[in-house]
Order: sequence, then C-alpha cells, then structure tokens
Amino acid sequence: MSRTIFDKIWDRHVIQSIKDGPSVLYIDKHFIHEVTSPQAFAGLKKRNIGVLRPGQIVATADHNVPTLHQELPIKEELSRLQVETLKKNCADFGIELYGLGHPYQGIVHVIGPELGITQPGMTIVCGDSHTSTHGAFGAIAFGIGTSEVEMVMATQCLLQSKPKLMRINIDGDLHTGVVSKDIILYIISKISSSGATGYFVEYAGSAIRKLSMEARMTICNMSIEMGARGGMIAPDEITFEYLRGRVFSPNGQDWEYKLACWKELHTDEDAVFDKEIHTDASEIEPMITYGTNPGMGIGVTGHIPALSEIGEKEKNSFEKSVQYMGLEPGSRIKGKKVDYVFIGSCTNSRIEDLRMVAEFVKGKKKADHVEVWVVPGSKQVEKEAIREGIHHIFEQAGFQLRQPGCSACLGMNEDKIPAGKYCISTSNRNFEGRQGPNARTMLASPLTAAAAAITGEVSDIREFI
Repeated sequence: MSRTIFDKIWDRHVIQSIKDGPSVLYIDKHFIHEVTSPQAFAGLKKRNIGVLRPGQIVATADHNVPTLHQELPIKEELSRLQVETLKKNCADFGIELYGLGHPYQGIVHVIGPELGITQPGMTIVCGDSHTSTHGAFGAIAFGIGTSEVEMVMATQCLLQSKPKLMRINIDGDLHTGVVSKDIILYIISKISSSGATGYFVEYAGSAIRKLSMEARMTICNMSIEMGARGGMIAPDEITFEYLRGRVFSPNGQDWEYKLACWKELHTDEDAVFDKEIHTDASEIEPMITYGTNPGMGIGVTGHIPALSEIGEKEKNSFEKSVQYMGLEPGSRIKGKKVDYVFIGSCTNSRIEDLRMVAEFVKGKKKADHVEVWVVPGSKQVEKEAIREGIHHIFEQAGFQLRQPGCSACLGMNEDKIPAGKYCISTSNRNFEGRQGPNARTMLASPLTAAAAAITGEVSDIREFI
C-alpha cells in the first residue's frame, strides 16, 4: 500500500491506537521555553512525579529575553520571573538549559536545526505553535498546549488524532527577488488563514526541492498561519548535507545507519492525499500583508482589495482590519511610509537571512526616519554574523544588530513597536497588537524589509537588484 512520508513516520511512533479515539504517539524530542513550561512543571510537582526522559528535552530562553545588554538583569519583572523560573525548574528536573549567556542560546526553532538536534523521521513537539518549522527536515513537528507539555514531560507520549493530509506542490522557477517567505505568504493569501485547518501539509514540487534548508524552514514555520497542524518537506541531499557535522548530528557508523534510514523517508509515487494544490512559482511576486491576519496579503505592486471585491460575510472583519491598519480599500500599498523594520523571529533570523539583507544593503544607508532592528535567532547566528563582518555592514547602513531572542515578533519583551507606527516585519503574525499595543505590522521577506529600510517606504525589491 502506497503511503505518504507523514504516514510512515506516524505509524512508527504510534504505541497504541484507541478505538474511535486518538492514538498514543511517542515523542522523540521535546523543546521547551520560559513561557509555556512553568505551569507544566508546577503540575508535575503538585502530583509529585518527575520528568520521564529529561535527556530528550531541550530548554532555552527566548520569548521574554531582552535583546540588548543580556549580561545585565532583565528589567521587566514578569520576563525576569519567567526566565528565572525556567532556570530553577530545569535544575530541579535535570534538564539541560541553554539560557542567557550559553553559546547555544537562541530561539527554540532556530537552535534545534542548527545544532543538529532536529533530524528526519522524528516526532517533535513544543509549547509553541511554530514548532512546524522542524518539519522542513522531514519530521512530524507541531505545537502543543501547556497541559500537553506536562503530559510529554511525564510520559514522553501524547494523545493525538491523526490529521487529514494535504500536499501543496510549487513547480517552476522563482523570479529574481522572490524568496521562500514570498512563497508561503502567497499560498496563505490564496487559501486564507483557515484554508488548511485540520490538515498536515507536505510541500513538494521542483521549486521546493531547489530551496536551501533555511528557506524550507521559513515555509514550514508559517504552515500554522493557514490553520494547518503542521508542515513538512521530505528530506533529500540538501537536508543531509545541512546536518552533516553539526554538534548533535550522528557521526561515524551511526551517521551511515541514520542516513540510510533517512533516505527511505519520502512519499510513495501513487500515495493519495485528502487534498492537493498546485501552484506555479512564476506567478509569485514579492509579497506583503496589509491587514491583521497573514492571509491578507498581496503582491507588492498590487492593490488592497476594494470593498466590492470582498464577500458579504467577510466585509465587517475586512473593514475593521484596514481601519486598524489605517489603510484605504482599493489603494496601492507600494510607497506607503514605514517607521520600523524588524528582521528576525523564528521565521527569518538565520544566518542566510542576515546574509541576504547584508548583501543588499552593503554600501547603502537606511532612511533617516526608519528605525531598523536586526535580531539574530541564536548566539550561533550572532557569532557567525560577526565572524563574516556582517555586523559592520549593518552598522554602516544604520541598522542595529541586537542580541538573540524572539524580540519584536510578539510584544512580550522590551522590543515593542509604538502605537500607530508601521513596521515591516519578517516575523509570522500581524494580529492586532502583536508587536505592541496598536502597532501596525506588515509581513514581508527579508529582502522586501531591507528595501523598505533603505527607501523608508514599501518598495519593490526587483527595482533595485
């Protein structure tokens, strides 16, 4: 019987199937951070039970950490409490913590792949919706709730119902200036922010196979933004070369054995999906959002839909959204003045993203009225950016290279966008207040964000390269 890659990994991890109910699924790796773990640890303590397999948990501090002066005590009281609580809980339960000051500290979905912890064929969970990032390696990876975090800590298992399966095929060649962030924003704009609800998505096609691992991670990261349970891409030689020699990757004979197993992880040619979508890569242009969910996106040269283009059921929410954003239905977004540019988050804060931006801005200066924050996803990314001299390029352009953390993605730490200000962001969500109370967020690729930083307005990167 022909099977998808999802079926193959799922079946290997089902310990027990409950009749007319969920399956007991074994979890290979569990990532935790300071926001969704305190209640789980408290639950374990209340029940006087321990963590079953602490060696399979990886902990880091990312959401609430400052991105300036990390050597100093955290100023915000709640942030400081959460980070200190994580530190104590990890010590109490014997869990390795990559906290502030550790060379492996960073955003949870950045450090897992770059350290070689994330590997093909795994089941991976975290109390964070963007755990789908790890699916780029051919893993079943998804976010879980706090009670489920406790369940995995206690049992290394999780009760899960098998989702429906969708395949999204992107074939053909991308135009110059169009990158992976544009691909996923385009897909979400076409199927909506709820178009994949109930599905686990496999991305396939010639355009996907040509992407680097870091680009694939960006696409899988935002699967959740169209309602999917997660996203994944079958591993190939690009995957294997990325993993070779990383800190926690297998080596020697173990590497050869694992490699042979990983090469079996692919969808059979005649496997059937519950839903399948085909997209021509040549149709995609640099994308940007104009509203308050990631599905409200358009090509940078396009126009915001007019009211006459919106269905009756969506009109109220559409009007509320563009009113919040201070934009006019039917108007063009290109040329809109911006105040902040944020390059970072678990979507676009890897070294490849920083190199992309640095290559474009080298020898240029940011617009005087724009504040630009570049926040690396990890200490490893920060170290490499400094080693390559990228920090000098940013400094000369007037960009501020900060220290690793989730930063302005979610307004949970000190890095907030002021009320009413427009921010072009490489993060994954543009909800009301996501980057701070009444902040206005436009999602875009690192290249489109860099162009806005230089010109001071929404610009078409293709006009400059």
